[in-house]
Amino acid sequence: MEKIKRNILLNPGPATTTDSVKLAQIVPDICPREKEFASMMKGIREDLVRIVHGKQDDYTAVLFCGSGTINMDVCLNSLLPANKKILIVNNGAYSTRAAEICTYYGLPYIDLKFPVDQLPNLEKIEETLRSNHDIALVYTTHNETGTGLLNPIKEIGALAHKYNAVFVVDTTSTYAMRPINVYDDNIDFCMSSAQKGIMAMTGLSFVVGRRSVIEASKEYPKRSYYCNLFMQYDFFEKTGEMHFTPPVQTIYATRQALDEYFQEGEGSKWARHTRVFEEIHKGLNALGFKNYIKREWQAGLVVSAIYPDDENWDFEKVHDYCYNRGFTIYPGKISTTNTFRLCALGAIDEQDIRDFFVVFKEALLHNGITVPVKYNK
Repeated sequence: MEKIKRNILLNPGPATTTDSVKLAQIVPDICPREKEFASMMKGIREDLVRIVHGKQDDYTAVLFCGSGTINMDVCLNSLLPANKKILIVNNGAYSTRAAEICTYYGLPYIDLKFPVDQLPNLEKIEETLRSNHDIALVYTTHNETGTGLLNPIKEIGALAHKYNAVFVVDTTSTYAMRPINVYDDNIDFCMSSAQKGIMAMTGLSFVVGRRSVIEASKEYPKRSYYCNLFMQYDFFEKTGEMHFTPPVQTIYATRQALDEYFQEGEGSKWARHTRVFEEIHKGLNALGFKNYIKREWQAGLVVSAIYPDDENWDFEKVHDYCYNRGFTIYPGKISTTNTFRLCALGAIDEQDIRDFFVVFKEALLHNGITVPVKYNK
């Protein structure tokens, strides 16, 4: 077989994959209703719970076809009891997306906003919970990928539980990278997609959550057909299958990626992502770039760098120069500040980042951008 070209993806997902994960998709055709396929999905569901250290009788994983946003949709529309409301702790683009989902479904919610470059104020969160006894679900994002800010989920979860609310965390860009323990971190529900931390392929997403809450949600208002958490969970429990047609080849790739995750090990994998993250900072510092988020508040997976004040700076031109040489960089997601992001996801290590910065510096010089870069203030 011809060698597969390796690209280094520094965007926040999909991530760079191993050849063995890519090749795992090349399998004999199979009907996904076969027992063999259901058995594989059962193992995947159990392993997804293991990654966040959940007990199988407490927590389960429910699979869906789609990108990470489907998980947000599923949790928000499925886990809200009648006559209750949602509290969204919002300091970034992805918690803002959660608020938009609530708006589209007509769900009652409080959008508790904080600056996108600041940690949420825990006192304000508690004050909101104390004065709104009908809050049944608290939602936030672990790593706001638009900026790279790490939210204090353990503390927010403790507040949610103090006021008898279910705590849902979007861990799309931390799951299987930053170590997570659902008990220590006070998490009732978390989520991710196959193309992120486990370094598989796009098209498969999953919610990991408390069985007892999922089963209670059977009696909650039904707001979606395809995206109902209890319906999908119940079908898995009764048949071992997804209710609707699963992404078969993607699931084979996910099985391989999970095998590779456990082979590398939680600690070793996080250490590798940390090496990559530190190398990204080292390269940006050498070129004079400024961080948007305070270093101590960063999640260790995404660096948002501020555009330099240089009349020759053109992100698209810099992107294209790097892309044509096998490296993908990504624009920022902050409405008030122009930034770009470099991410420590995927099957990459520090040497890949050293190689990238050789090309990135060439891209700056090729486009007449002063190195080290300049800022007016």
